[in-house]
Amino acid sequence: MLPRDHALRRELNDEVHARPADALRAPLKISYLALLSDPSAREQEWRHVRELAARHAVEAPLAPVNHYSANFGDFALRFERHTEFTRYTFVAPGGAGDAFAPAALALVPEEFVAGIPGQVIVAAHGALLRVPASEPDYEEIAGRWFDGNALIGARIGDDAAIALADFRVRADGFSRFLLFDERTTSREAGRIVQRVLEIDTYRMMALLALPVARELAPVLSAYERELLEVTTVLESASEQDEAMLLERLTRLEAQIEAREAQNDYRFAAAAAYYELVQRRIAELRERRIPGLQTFGEFTERRLAPAMNTCRAVAARQESLSQRVARANQLLATRVDITRERQNQALLESMNRRGAAQLKLQQTVEGLSIAAVTYYTVGLIGHVAKGLDAFGFKVNTELVMGISIPIVAGLAAFGIHRIRHAIGRKAR
Repeated sequence: MLPRDHALRRELNDEVHARPADALRAPLKISYLALLSDPSAREQEWRHVRELAARHAVEAPLAPVNHYSANFGDFALRFERHTEFTRYTFVAPGGAGDAFAPAALALVPEEFVAGIPGQVIVAAHGALLRVPASEPDYEEIAGRWFDGNALIGARIGDDAAIALADFRVRADGFSRFLLFDERTTSREAGRIVQRVLEIDTYRMMALLALPVARELAPVLSAYERELLEVTTVLESASEQDEAMLLERLTRLEAQIEAREAQNDYRFAAAAAYYELVQRRIAELRERRIPGLQTFGEFTERRLAPAMNTCRAVAARQESLSQRVARANQLLATRVDITRERQNQALLESMNRRGAAQLKLQQTVEGLSIAAVTYYTVGLIGHVAKGLDAFGFKVNTELVMGISIPIVAGLAAFGIHRIRHAIGRKAR
């Protein structure tokens, strides 16, 4: 008895067995389609495959799957769903006479082929043949099946087979590849076909970043000129120019970030696809055929410069983003210093106004004491006069004179207490 399994144990274990190569035995014909498709089209793709299976009375899962292989009688279908594209491989026996006519795809219903969702990124016809008794005549093969184009090829799998291609799209929309089986097992032949097809597919997927890099290069140049103008003005800018420069830098940074968000995935995907191309070529274990470029040489000469361009543009975009961020931070710091200087001047002005208000307040308080004293002493005088009228001998002037310092002192004390109480509440 074991403890209970992790919820993902089976799924993770079976991942290494996903998309196994089919067992193939020469002679046979192969037609291959790789189509770019949106993830939202996944159910539509699988529904299309299920309709083909139902038409040929072949069982297929109800739920969409990433890999499906089945024999439809006249041909076999291999369906593979990847992150950005979907692959359809059709295999049919034959090819001993003409390796490419009729193609395996000719056995598939036309309405199925026409209705496949997505956009074609790779379309290829191929053949797996038994190696001739004598060394193949590569000039004759190029003229017969490849329109006289220069062949790319090598002995692969430790001389177990010969792979040939020209990586050119013909007038019918298909490229071609040819494999001569010398001493492969059926599984090994399936892996070789799979690797050759993946090399072409991943090569095309990697190159999707090249038009993006070419389009982005002049845009980055314009951004760099804008940054140069801003930083040049920044050296001698006045405080009045800082707000305008900060707005320009902020807008430039937003534009660069938007471009980076749009293109970052494409450049990262290109690097991953390029690595897969190199890995699949290494797995072929090539040995040179005199007069022919190997798959490794062809991709290094054609694909590597394109990938270097994409890497350079991606690095340039990242560097520009960092430089704009630094300039923006520098200008923001300068604006903060200017704002602090303005705040300091404002505080000093407020302090001056406060001192003036204090002096004014003290003057007002003195006048208030005088006014309170004046009116209070006047009231006292009236009281004294009233007492004198009632017959009390009161010296009104004397009473008023004595009350003046007393009233003034009490008024000053009262105002001081009020001011002290207000100041304590304010604290």
